[in-house]
Amino acid sequence: MKPKGEEITPQRRAFGQQVQRIRKQRGLTQQELAATLRRTASWMSQVERGVQPVERMDVLQEIADALGVSVRQLRPDSPLSEAPEEVAPAPEFQSNDLDEARQLISGHPAIGTILGAVRSTPRLSLDDLSTAVDEMWELTHQGRFADVSARLTDLLPDLEQSVRTVEESSRERAYLLLARTYQALAAAFVRQDEADAAWIAADRAIWAAERSGDPLHVCAGVFRMTQAFVRLRRLDQAEHAAQTSIRALEELDQRDELQAAGMSVLGSLYLAVAMVHARSQQRASARADIAKARSLAARLGEDRNDFNLEFGKTNVEVQAVSTAIELGDAGEAVDVGRAIQAQHLSLERQGRLLMDMGRAHAQRRHTGEALSCLLRAEELAPETVRAHVAARAAIRELVLIAGDKASPELIALAERADALD
Repeated sequence: MKPKGEEITPQRRAFGQQVQRIRKQRGLTQQELAATLRRTASWMSQVERGVQPVERMDVLQEIADALGVSVRQLRPDSPLSEAPEEVAPAPEFQSNDLDEARQLISGHPAIGTILGAVRSTPRLSLDDLSTAVDEMWELTHQGRFADVSARLTDLLPDLEQSVRTVEESSRERAYLLLARTYQALAAAFVRQDEADAAWIAADRAIWAAERSGDPLHVCAGVFRMTQAFVRLRRLDQAEHAAQTSIRALEELDQRDELQAAGMSVLGSLYLAVAMVHARSQQRASARADIAKARSLAARLGEDRNDFNLEFGKTNVEVQAVSTAIELGDAGEAVDVGRAIQAQHLSLERQGRLLMDMGRAHAQRRHTGEALSCLLRAEELAPETVRAHVAARAAIRELVLIAGDKASPELIALAERADALD
């Protein structure tokens, strides 16, 4: 938050003008550059006018990367240009509820079994493992990531051991349980903004699903990978991954061979690619993707939870709100969101809707409504607000709008979400 009475210095004004000049050379609007940086257009405008200071090296580097220039070209007086031989220190690692799970997948959970160093008989039966996987998905939907991480400490090694030691007749079932576990882990990592770990988990989910003989679970794993790519801002990879599965499923649908579960996967992939197109400001494509998802949801006629995707009419509208916000259509997002009855969806989905409604109200400068939505989202799904880049950007925007009149509730929320910098 800008201190009261702070002057716009010549250096800050010059930096803003340089950002604006290069942005225009690249043919980008403020909104497009802001979208690339996962910031608001208002924040971008304040940077270019010299109102918003950019002092942190990581933020400066992000702007330079988005514009395709070096930090030195962007700001010749930066510390990096004064001492080019020095490497900026890596940002301090921020722990979160999935640290234990991240460490677990950094190695090979079954190496002991492969080397014959541990028992060859699984500790739990496949029925017990199936129950544990179901429970872990429930924890994931509730946003209880510390519990997810704790459960995985034993569950994942047990599953990795089981797929290598159970009888041949049970192996496909074991692989399916392993695939579902990695899918849940990928979903959890995405929600805590650990996209690189989500990529690893999704890749392993696809591998296990293929060995289970269930091709729809392979596509569900691709959906999780697409989400990871979106978080990593690898939009080209996200689109390629999603479209590959979409084309195959559409072919089955044209032959009337796609059942309800397959429609859920296809519809979810449409929603994923809609976000990709919205992030890249391809308005017509994003709206066409939402329309395709709506059509499939109408054919299903009910909200389902195949592959823990929660696909159906309600979730399509939740995603339509997110898409509208990414496209800058905050008024449409608010109108669509107000009509949604999401009480039967998971706490994570309900929290996501409220978070997006908060973002939409923030874009319209409805500060009271925005804060109310974000606080309610935090009550339902704390990590959805505290770990989501877009949520933190909205909170930061509200603080900037309010200035010295920011309420204690808003400041407290910003501090919990680490959104004040």
